[in-house]
Amino acid sequence: MKSCNVVAALALGALIVIPAAARADEALAKKYNCLACHQIDKKLLGPSYKDVAKKYKGQATAATALADKVKKGGTGVWGQIPMPPNAAVPDEDVKKLVEWILAM
Repeated sequence: MKSCNVVAALALGALIVIPAAARADEALAKKYNCLACHQIDKKLLGPSYKDVAKKYKGQATAATALADKVKKGGTGVWGQIPMPPNAAVPDEDVKKLVEWILAM
């Protein structure tokens, strides 16, 4: 019986922690104004984050490539509207944002 309680408590804890982490990462996207051009599940000026996750799914170098794109900007992958560079965003926050996007 104790093991069932432990498993239930761990499962409940995961349900609480995962959404909190997702909210924290979405808060970073808001903080750095990423949502002015991107949305989670629909195209705005740039691709939706879910489309980005789908495009890069299973690619070993995706996180590094996307972090580089966030920092330096670019054009041509999703069309001709350029993504401006975001060099002022700290590397640790870029890493969190990219991991959040790729987990979608």
